Amino acid sequence: MSGLRERKKIATREALSAAALRLALERGPENVRVDDIAEAAGVSPRTYNNYFSSREQAIVAAIGAERAHGIADALLARPAEESLAEAVVAAIAEQYTSEPAGDALTLITTAPALREEYVKTVLSIESPLASAIAARTGVDDELATAVLAAAISAAARVAVERWITRTESGLVVVPAIPLADLLRNALFHLAPAMDALVSRER
Repeated sequence: MSGLRERKKIATREALSAAALRLALERGPENVRVDDIAEAAGVSPRTYNNYFSSREQAIVAAIGAERAHGIADALLARPAEESLAEAVVAAIAEQYTSEPAGDALTLITTAPALREEYVKTVLSIESPLASAIAARTGVDDELATAVLAAAISAAARVAVERWITRTESGLVVVPAIPLADLLRNALFHLAPAMDALVSRER
């Protein structure tokens, strides 16, 4: 029964985020109200508030599906012979190979609140990642794994922020380099710290 309930929750969340994105593309995000999103998804505004705290959060959820647990699962599924650094970089890059494109990309790059919310979603990887690092390495130092996961999350946020940036003239610039490659480049700088965590346990 709990499995059915969980599937219903996921379906409701997906319906809300899909409605939010569709309405934002049709009307512009500033012209979308929470009541509009709830009505389009066939639920009450109260139900909406159980899933999202703002319209921006709902819109971004549809653009960049939540990756936090996906990254943790991907890390645990990486080959055992890979170093922690290799596994972390591959797991994160894998989850970002599908970038926002077309109208969705235009939407988040031209609306400051949406751009900020999209960048903030990266920070949600921190807690699941810390648990996955501990499980993969056997390191039981919670402070060490939490600090490392926070550093990885911060590096990923910087990469995403640079991928979607705005010049002083107000023009949006999306780098030619794919987001997954930019993430690999950013995370490369943390490879020594990841390797050090594992080597100190040996």
